[in-house]
Amino acid sequence: MSMSRRRLIVLGAVLLLVVVGVVAWVVTSRDDEDGVSRVEAAVAMAPGNTARFGWTDWSGVREELDADLAAGSSTADVERFLGKGFNADLTSTSALVSSAPILQERYGFSPATIDWELFAQSETGAVVLVGLPDSLDLDQLEEALAEIGYEEPTEDGGVWVGGPDLLAPLGTVSQELAYLTIDEDEQVLAASDQAATLETWRDEQRGDDLDDSISDVTTEMENALSASLYTGDYACVALAMTQAADADRTRAAGLISEAGEVSPLRAYAIATLPGGDVRVAMGFESEEQARTNADSRARLAAGPAPGQGGAFPDRFALGEVTADGAVVTMELDPVRASYVQSDLATGPVLFATC
Repeated sequence: MSMSRRRLIVLGAVLLLVVVGVVAWVVTSRDDEDGVSRVEAAVAMAPGNTARFGWTDWSGVREELDADLAAGSSTADVERFLGKGFNADLTSTSALVSSAPILQERYGFSPATIDWELFAQSETGAVVLVGLPDSLDLDQLEEALAEIGYEEPTEDGGVWVGGPDLLAPLGTVSQELAYLTIDEDEQVLAASDQAATLETWRDEQRGDDLDDSISDVTTEMENALSASLYTGDYACVALAMTQAADADRTRAAGLISEAGEVSPLRAYAIATLPGGDVRVAMGFESEEQARTNADSRARLAAGPAPGQGGAFPDRFALGEVTADGAVVTMELDPVRASYVQSDLATGPVLFATC
């Protein structure tokens, strides 16, 4: 495991510790009638103050890895699938991986059967959207929850109360599953480590009519199997060169000066696509900034990688870099056995510096 991949795991653990509430939301597989992609629909359902999104297209991952799994598959089969997914750098954005065996065995759904998942984190809470298959009988799901020991809600759309004391005897189960709610119309299950978070998420969604930088970079993630998407404020902290050692920061400053003008990010996204290619999308304030930064950041992405170690060409071959409106996209062809997406979803990342 590379040093930067280990940093990703540690960073993720730290971020979860500072979050006040964490939510997991499972959503449907159906695209919007207007042609909105599933990732766009999921991001629209996340709270409006979300700063960090983690997308996993589980149905796409299963197809990519040729995994023939079903509700009746063994936990050993599920774990082998997740191991292959990890090696393909397709599972780092998921909040449910550690819980997968228990989910498969006791809950009636898991990464072996769900359609997709979105983890959305803010300073006050987090949401993970993950898709229940149409084939899942919600009555059977509710029966499974009752059998596990969740207290049934007193009204439709209410919260199933579990709590940490319920989860502990089950085995390795994420605290995100402590409280649950089900939207039967949308075939959606929501889960959180705080009941209060579930009681408000319906009223705090971003919506699908926003014209902002997150929406712009999300559009570029349409076919992503796994992706991380950040607001500008979050990206400028999570990817900052300030996390690097003094010598690396000094070297980075010189490389940036040589590359040309670098503008602040308004959004950042990186995704693994079918076939293993990786795409980066960066949002800027204007079309002019995007055109300028397409050149400067392409130079940075083709050179040394201070803070990450070595050089970016050791990790990927840089393909087409384009500016379309206020968004710059980069196409990356990863070197075999490299973890480009998960490595470059945490800082320091020179070409994503603010």
